[in-house]
Amino acid sequence: MLRLTWVQPEDLLGHELRQAAQDGREPAAVAARWRAAAGPDAPDRAGASPQPVSRYLRLLAEDLLDELAELPSSLAEAEPTGLPAIRALCPHWPVRAGGTGACAGDAGSRADGTAPSASSPSPAPSPERLEAAWLGRAAGCLLGKPVEKLPLDGIRELARATGNWPLTTWFTARGVPEDLAARHPWNRRSAATSLAENIDGMPQDDDLDYPLLNLLLLRRHGRGFTTADVARLWLEELPAGRAFTAERVAYRNLLLGIEPPRTARHRNPFREWIGALIRADVHGWTNAGDPGAAAAQAHRDAVLTHTANGVYAAMFAAAVIAAAAGGGQDVHACLATGLTVVPPGSRLARAVRHAVRLAGEHEDFDTVVDALHTAHAGCHWVHAVPNTALIAAALTHAGGDFTGSVCRVVAGGWDTDSNGATAGSVAALLAGSPAALPDRWTAPLKNRLATTVADFDGIGFDALAHLTHQEAARP
Repeated sequence: MLRLTWVQPEDLLGHELRQAAQDGREPAAVAARWRAAAGPDAPDRAGASPQPVSRYLRLLAEDLLDELAELPSSLAEAEPTGLPAIRALCPHWPVRAGGTGACAGDAGSRADGTAPSASSPSPAPSPERLEAAWLGRAAGCLLGKPVEKLPLDGIRELARATGNWPLTTWFTARGVPEDLAARHPWNRRSAATSLAENIDGMPQDDDLDYPLLNLLLLRRHGRGFTTADVARLWLEELPAGRAFTAERVAYRNLLLGIEPPRTARHRNPFREWIGALIRADVHGWTNAGDPGAAAAQAHRDAVLTHTANGVYAAMFAAAVIAAAAGGGQDVHACLATGLTVVPPGSRLARAVRHAVRLAGEHEDFDTVVDALHTAHAGCHWVHAVPNTALIAAALTHAGGDFTGSVCRVVAGGWDTDSNGATAGSVAALLAGSPAALPDRWTAPLKNRLATTVADFDGIGFDALAHLTHQEAARP
């Protein structure tokens, strides 16, 4: 039986009920009607429930999804989606000197209350630095792939069973007891390509597909691309089956004739999940030293699929990466710069500040992770708020060191491959060159990337770096 994930109305409704409660609406009456009709809860970790429901329940789910969308939100003013409204809430938004170039003036304050140094426009990162960033993104993603969807205790048990805790290198199935492997099975899609014993180049993953699509977007349309340009590119280049959560819903909405940005809102309970964040790197790499421009570019991309905190996560990541690409700032200053493009009263900004504070207070990162999991227990494991917080905590606690950053963030659970990719991108960019990354992370990649983006399948990371440099250097 084909159970298409992430689009069945009866599966979407449970997620929308949780999303509605998180974004300031009152879904109790709708939830009561769904429970009274014996409607199922949202699948915990999968994208679809195992069995279809009756036609009546499916129609009811569609009606209730639309009803939930009409409920007013108490957080609407504090968490807008439009860029002008976001900027109006960000008193330290990084602006270009004289209105044309670099960031000037007070760039805001760090989580510890000190002011970060102001960034300024910078030359495009060298191909060598960009190659490091691509490699770092790939290695961090690959580290997280076999344990994606596993609970935190499962990740810890598997690593301990092979003497790899605290996590310092790739996961392996060698030496894992059979009963433990049965309780916490490796990710089904990834186990054959992402354990230490079978890595042979970088396998396909959406965390690499989307940066490739955005590189293609810039090559076709330049920095002036529109959200509609992103949509057209996806329809031309992205197989529908390789889009997930918010991206799959938005893709479906495009095929229904719904135009952006409504594609992000129509029956899309995943609009604050992590999908837009994983698309942000290229926007940062191509706006070195200009985090405001990187965030605005990421916003035009993100609103195809996301709203509010889902958009802020992408803007935050793009600004952090742009600051890192500009050089001259440590990871703490880069993270502080990222917060300047996020409404300070939003759930995402509060979560990041909390995570950075925890990382500064505790020597043991497991303590930080446990506190974050307690604080965000009500969020789905793919939600942007806890995952962005974990990325910030890992980078802070490791001081931007590559191995420390990717191992901490993957060991922290939730969306392990996506978080590893983003933390790896930032830390590798700060490291500055492929040679600065430990060989155990880069050698197994064999300078080869598999992807569903046809023009790039099998490409080397060195070639990608040169193509990215061309876009970064474009006036």
